[in-house]
Amino acid sequence: MAFAKKFTAKTASVPAPIGGWNARDSLAQMAPTDAVQLINFFPTPTDVTLRSGYSKYSTGISGEVDSLMNYAGTTSQTLFAAAGTKIYNCNTSTATEAFTSITNAKLQHINFSNAAGNFLIACNGTDATLIYNGTVWFKIATTSTAQTISSITRSGTTATLTTAVAHGLVSGNYVTISGATPSGFNGSYVITVTGVTTFTYVMATTPANNATVVGTYTVLGITGVDSSTFVSVNLFKNRLYFTQKNTMKVWYLGVNAISGAANYLDFGGIARNGGFLQAMGTWTLDAGQGADDYAVFVTNMGEIIVYNGTDPTDATTWLLKGVWQLGQVFSRRCFFKFAGDLLLLTQDGLVPLASALQSSRLDPRINLTDKIYYAVSQAATDYSDNFGWQINYFASQNMLILNIPVTAGIEQYVMHTITKSWARFINIQAYCFEVSGATGMYFGSDGYVGKFWDTNADNGGNITATAQQAYSYFETPGQLKRFTLVRPILQSTGGIPTVLCGLSVDFDTQSQLGAVSFNPSILSTGVWDTGKWDAAIWGGGLTTTKIWQGVSGLGFAGSININVASQGIELHWASTDYVMEAGGVL
Repeated sequence: MAFAKKFTAKTASVPAPIGGWNARDSLAQMAPTDAVQLINFFPTPTDVTLRSGYSKYSTGISGEVDSLMNYAGTTSQTLFAAAGTKIYNCNTSTATEAFTSITNAKLQHINFSNAAGNFLIACNGTDATLIYNGTVWFKIATTSTAQTISSITRSGTTATLTTAVAHGLVSGNYVTISGATPSGFNGSYVITVTGVTTFTYVMATTPANNATVVGTYTVLGITGVDSSTFVSVNLFKNRLYFTQKNTMKVWYLGVNAISGAANYLDFGGIARNGGFLQAMGTWTLDAGQGADDYAVFVTNMGEIIVYNGTDPTDATTWLLKGVWQLGQVFSRRCFFKFAGDLLLLTQDGLVPLASALQSSRLDPRINLTDKIYYAVSQAATDYSDNFGWQINYFASQNMLILNIPVTAGIEQYVMHTITKSWARFINIQAYCFEVSGATGMYFGSDGYVGKFWDTNADNGGNITATAQQAYSYFETPGQLKRFTLVRPILQSTGGIPTVLCGLSVDFDTQSQLGAVSFNPSILSTGVWDTGKWDAAIWGGGLTTTKIWQGVSGLGFAGSININVASQGIELHWASTDYVMEAGGVL
């Protein structure tokens, strides 16, 4: 009797890689819902989405935007970009110059408010500390001593003030003239120095004549130190603290002060490994007696010095809590306040202090970047000298962004804050990120400020993405398989993107897929009162696409490869179906 051959094909379904990019485990040990690579896809708790794109938000900037600073006033916010020697107001589509005399644009900044108003404080280690008071930018002076005024003359709205002796000011300082007659000379102004005893300022109106009574002036300054040596700024318990460049010193002002006499703390006798202070952060910690803020100082050698207290001059309240050793710290923008913790960017990745200071550097599992540990560590080794490292939090998308300034361009390693799953973004040339407004995330690029995640295109162009899911034995690790078909389950709005699928077997990491170019296939949506119910496609929702694609692979484990090109389309990847034929052991 002849017997029919048994049908050997079988199917399997694997969820999309919501576990995210895994750059830590061996290919044979990854969970099936991880990804060997996940580029321009973003893993969420329910599926994997094609990342959104960006648009040019504010243009007309000369040069590379190295710093974005959001000024948070009482009733409004202003986004500033620093590029080259200028600071630009970017609240309009064409940026306008707000300040034109900085030496470099690599600014560290913080918002600060007191009874006098709201201020944006910034420093770069080269220029005198910069302040924006809600109206104008100015440089803090190195003196607060005003000299006797000899005369004030006017030419139109430009006033020239002459002092009896050298005034010691520089262009960009901020002075307040009072008691002069006519009164049009009075007010607060950003000055331009024209000589050792002269400076000019621009008035709102033209006085009738030169000053008959010269009055006096005051100057906003920090004394005791040259503020042009300040490279980082932090706010701790109503005081401003400034890290001095290439030293072990931090300088601080009085309570609620933006000017006046500065005093310093010297950590040279505490830091055991030498180097210099990189930055200071504020860490909120519940140590058993309720939440309190701790002052955290970090050196470039990775030593963490923690203090608690309110007044650094009072030894009874200012107490050293401990000194810890973590990985080397190579960026000024190394701290980021995240939820109830303080994140620190080190050679070992993103370290939450609450975990790190109770553990050991030898346990990388405490790091937020644990799952991409080797990728981050290698990037830090290769690109630590490049400018652009930064941490930021995009709350509306549950996204933590680690900006990586690779030599060939900028990349972002991004984490979904609910699942702690990672992905890698490319093709976004962002030197810095900043949140402005209720939900807006912006980035500085070459000649413009971009708005991130506001469109399904990269400035009107394609978004291209690549993924390789982790390998799976499909529950039969010792059985040979011949893979014949794959079917990614995709959901999209507005059209069908271009998708290429392939299969890798037995831990091959070389994708066999070529690049894809997008050819829009716009779905025809139904018209109300015309379209047929259960037949017409109605706009506003996701349309599921399930198309089998032929593949060829012979091996024990399989892994799907996907290349996508899309423009103007929201895309979600839910799962993947496989068809394979079972073979023997050999």
